[in-house]
Amino acid sequence: MKTLLHPTYFPSISHYIAMVQADEIEFEFDDNFQKQTNRNRMYIYSANGLQLLNIPVKHSNNKHQKYKDVIIEDAFGWQKNHFKSLEASYRTSPFFEYFEDDIIPLFEKNHKFLLDLNFEAFEVVNACLGIHLPYTKTTEYFHEAAQKKDLRFLVNGKKDTTLLEPYKQVFDDKHGFINNLSILDLLFNEGRYALEYLKNQPLIK
Repeated sequence: MKTLLHPTYFPSISHYIAMVQADEIEFEFDDNFQKQTNRNRMYIYSANGLQLLNIPVKHSNNKHQKYKDVIIEDAFGWQKNHFKSLEASYRTSPFFEYFEDDIIPLFEKNHKFLLDLNFEAFEVVNACLGIHLPYTKTTEYFHEAAQKKDLRFLVNGKKDTTLLEPYKQVFDDKHGFINNLSILDLLFNEGRYALEYLKNQPLIK
């Protein structure tokens, strides 16, 4: 059975659990863009606790703008700010320096479309994990995904109630374990062991 998901910006850990454990992955390619979702944001663990990193996008006069047509607003230098935040949060983590050279190029490019950036982030993480996750894309939008495992709700963090097995995080002595951050948090803290962790978590329903 195909697992239907949204491509997102450095996906949440629950999103990666679903992908790693899926028989087949299909990405939603025909939906409308919705604000305040993981389509253009990720959450990391900073010295002050939970931190949101948001990609600015150009506003459209079209109320129902397609996700695949969303253009990144490049006037704010967000790439530099995001990488600086990752560096400040994870420089002392066990594996940040190991993966640093793999992720830096993503923040040195000026992607036009948000979806292109998200697919490249997906491939970068897969390379860091040492895996290949083949996928297909939808060709039209269906509100109900018959005969598919529909996990598109994971794009909205408020609807994602996944509880993860705790792992060691950089600032957990200050703020405790923070659940279901970006896959980068798991990668920088657990390295290649992150893949085993993803495989061993309960199936996302």
